[in-house]
Amino acid sequence: MVRATKTRDVPSAVPSAVPSADELTPLRLLDVDGTALGPPPMSEALTLEALRLMKLSRALDALATKLQRLGRIGIYGPVHGQEASVVGSAFALDPARDWIVPATREQPAMLRHGLPLDRMLARYMGRIDHARIPDGVNLLPRSEAIAAQLPHAAGLAWGLKLRRVRAAVLVYLGEGASSEGDFHESANLAGVLGAPLVMFLQNNGYAISTPAATQSAARSLAARALGYGFDGCRVDGNDLFAVYAATRQALQRALDGHGPTLIESLTYRIGFHNTTDNPKAYRDDAEVAQAVERDPIGRVERYLARLGRWDDAQAEEMRESIDRELQTALATAASAAPPTPEAVFEHVYADPPDRIRRQREEAVALRRSAGA
Repeated sequence: MVRATKTRDVPSAVPSAVPSADELTPLRLLDVDGTALGPPPMSEALTLEALRLMKLSRALDALATKLQRLGRIGIYGPVHGQEASVVGSAFALDPARDWIVPATREQPAMLRHGLPLDRMLARYMGRIDHARIPDGVNLLPRSEAIAAQLPHAAGLAWGLKLRRVRAAVLVYLGEGASSEGDFHESANLAGVLGAPLVMFLQNNGYAISTPAATQSAARSLAARALGYGFDGCRVDGNDLFAVYAATRQALQRALDGHGPTLIESLTYRIGFHNTTDNPKAYRDDAEVAQAVERDPIGRVERYLARLGRWDDAQAEEMRESIDRELQTALATAASAAPPTPEAVFEHVYADPPDRIRRQREEAVALRRSAGA
């Protein structure tokens, strides 16, 4: 299982040797060939742990896609190609302190933050009772409606500030969400309040089938932060180190009371938007091939190989370990009981109001009268 408490390597500040990113020039700390461009912000041990989560994410994509094609799960949105963005940002957080508000394809971040893998799979299989986020895991439920998670994230960050809790909120969104009204309202509110919020924008090139270039004429989406009174920066989203360093710096600003940051992570969705999508209808193979050359997992593997910390035997051992973990989690999720009709009333209120209690009682009575 992926456990949130496994590693606590979350330094309090970004080393001075790490250059700052701005709203136009993407920060890069790890070249495509695996060369570190300066002192690495992650230890070798932490980098190996991050690589395993990236590989687990890609293996999960393959398994979930197969399960969807077999009719065993519902719609699935793969992370394929965006692993460095999701994992690098998640590793910058302290799971015991900070909060994650996910969007649609942050599976490895949710696992890193403490959501058990079997519960994640149970959600896709419709086992909603088993899919409940455990107590003590600082994670909000996933939002499928574009940008709908942003007001919740801003409100959560504001609440932490009002309660004087030293913690921050990281909310994920795509470039398509940054065109929604919820984005602008949330950014404006967070900026005015100085909320401890990091808005992590994964610009993967397409809002489903709409290219980023047709969504905005802005020189960068990170530059939008200036209009709301806080900082914005761009990072190479396929660079694990750059994403980790920029997110860590943004989190430190939030914890120190300096308000929100908007990070635009420039990455690419190699796979489809979700299992209902046909990307060949709106992009050509040459474009995808160029993105594959910048694959974030290969970049980290080459870096570790240069240090003598990665070889074919280690790769095979990790592959087998990940496969066992996935199969165990799948078996656990599949064995969970399917939900009863009244499950729709569960896991919403800590103390349900009377009207909800009455509705639940009616649902139970109807099910029993039908002999179900």
